[in-house]
Amino acid sequence: MTRGPLPRLVTERLVVRPPGPSDAARVARYWRANEAFHARSSPVQREEFYTDAFWEERIPSLAAERRRGESLRVFLFDPREERVLGHASLTRITRGAFHAANLGYSLDRRAEGLLAHAFGPMGLHRVEANHLPSNRRSAAVLRRLGFRREGLARDYLLIDGRWQDHVLNSLTNREWIAPGASPESGRPPRRGAGRPSVRGRRRV
Repeated sequence: MTRGPLPRLVTERLVVRPPGPSDAARVARYWRANEAFHARSSPVQREEFYTDAFWEERIPSLAAERRRGESLRVFLFDPREERVLGHASLTRITRGAFHAANLGYSLDRRAEGLLAHAFGPMGLHRVEANHLPSNRRSAAVLRRLGFRREGLARDYLLIDGRWQDHVLNSLTNREWIAPGASPESGRPPRRGAGRPSVRGRRRV
């Protein structure tokens, strides 16, 4: 089961939380509005993925996955929680000897809060994130968050009609330091801390 309290992050401009049943239409609208943009860097989705009906069924299953400790998916809402502005996820959560997960995101800066939850309440040891070699924005996002490049996976995903390579990256809990944490903790500062935030790629 998922460890720790249900994440809910609130800033002046955003509310970051898992989706509820009443969010189905807002979530579907977000994916529809960004379909063409995401198609350049993400796998093709079925047509029903962009419908309200799909998310009316999908959101309860996401909650079940969260309770079982299999994944954690959050959406970024405007302050009134009327519009979805982005998405972030921890998927393929593996316990046992690994304690690892895969990070996906639409807007990078809020990934810091999700990583803090992953390495804190969830007790994960390792988070992985991958991107297209041509996606320099995503590479910069991960570098700023402290991820290290591990290698290249050839023909990793079918994107935009062809199999494409992906750069493999990872971050471990001993390398992570939460924003604002005191350096007196003895943990090294995050690599790339202080770099400006940029938009990253999406993985569903």
